[in-house]
Formats: sequence, C-alpha cells, structure tokens
Amino acid sequence: MAGLLAGKRLVITGVITKDSIAFHVAQQAQEHGAEIVLTSFGRVRRLTERAAQRLPEPVDVLELDVNSLEDLAALPEELRSRWGVVDGLLHAIAFAPEDALGGRFLTTPAESAAAAFQTSAYSLKAVAAALAPLMPAGSSVVGLDFDASVAWPVYDWMGVAKAALESVSRYLARDLGVQGIRVNLVSAGPLGTVAARAIPGFEQLADLWRSQAPLGWEIEDPSVVGGPICFLLSDLARGISGEILHVDGGFHAVGAPAL
Repeated sequence: MAGLLAGKRLVITGVITKDSIAFHVAQQAQEHGAEIVLTSFGRVRRLTERAAQRLPEPVDVLELDVNSLEDLAALPEELRSRWGVVDGLLHAIAFAPEDALGGRFLTTPAESAAAAFQTSAYSLKAVAAALAPLMPAGSSVVGLDFDASVAWPVYDWMGVAKAALESVSRYLARDLGVQGIRVNLVSAGPLGTVAARAIPGFEQLADLWRSQAPLGWEIEDPSVVGGPICFLLSDLARGISGEILHVDGGFHAVGAPAL
C-alpha cells in the first residue's frame, strides 16, 4: 500500500539498533511515504544515530529523555520550527531496574517500582501531552505494549507498568479525542530485541509463544509488528481509539499452559 503514510510527519521513539521494533516501524513508515525523526538520549544516542543511517533515508535523531522536563519542553519547540505540525507519535519506551524483574516481585523496593511506572507508563502521557498542541485532528499516538491481563513469569513490575500503560492509553484516548487525536496500543509477542533480551528469563516467555501461538511466532522478526503500527498511524484507522491491537500470532486468543 504505497503512500499509506504519504505526507505524514512522525516522531518515533525507542530505536536502539536495527533489531528494535521501532526501527522496523521507521523503515516501513518511510517506505509508505512518511517523513520521520527519531529520538534518543545519553549513551544510547550514538547507537540510535548509527541505526538511523541504515534506514532507507537517513534521518535526524532528536534529544529526548522522557523523564526530563527540559527535553519534554524542547522537543515540541524543535518540531514546531522544523515541521509546524506532528501527525503521529510512536511510544516505544520501557525500563525497569534490575531488581524489579526476574522473579523478585516481592522484594522490589518502592523506588524501583516507581521508576518502572514513570518511564514505561507515565511517559506515554508526558510525551503525548507535550506534542498534542502540534497535532491536528486525525493525528495518531501508538504505544508498544505487552499483554498485561495476566501475571507472566519473570516480568514482575514491568508487567505492572504495562498494565498502567494500558490504562494511561485509555485516559489519553478520552482526553485527546476531543482534539481528534487517536491513542492506541499494539501488544506484541516477545521479540528478541536488545531491551527484551535484558529481561532475566526472557527465553521462558519466548518458549510459551513458540509452543502456543496458533500462527507460530518468530522472536527474531520484529518487522511483523511494523505494518500494524503503520496502519494505526494512518488515516485508515481514523475510527479507532482506545484500542489494544494484539500482534502475537494469535497467542492471546488461546491462552497458555499453567505458568
């Protein structure tokens, strides 16, 4: 569907390497005609800039630490001078301290749980609210999710943060809908990105999908998520908001063995 995103100006967060889900969204968005910028910060920014050069058309990487009020204020000013408007945002940001993962749910300190919430859930509101004044009616916000309807092995406080993300997205859909801005999530199956592999016990989750997803699931293929996200960013999804779209090989529909 050439031109699906023609003329759209998109902000894409969360690109670290070419294996990132967000990288494949950026690549497919460009192929569908979008103009994009990436965001990154700190030591990771050099990796993001390297990945940006591997896109069909190299793009700029703008500074954004979602927990920095200064960055959240500076980003819309940069985009206002660059584009004037923003048509879409991909939120692909999540983080939990090491002591909030890997089976340590009962011993996780409050500050680590709060850090997981702020970076992984509250930041969706923070970035969307920062960019909303630049977003015309018909714009779209899409966030990356992992099914938070059950308790997964090893996922612990990141799972709680994803449950919060799902709630945040619904409240954003409510409050931004009056401006004609759509807010949706894509709940992907486990993929072997740099961030995912850092989760202790990641292979436990991956094995569940390999054995249970009706369509099968290839953890080394993040490109499968790019198309559905581009759809939600496009005008074809103009009537969809507050939704969670599962891109998981059908796993969510059939459940899993006892965990």
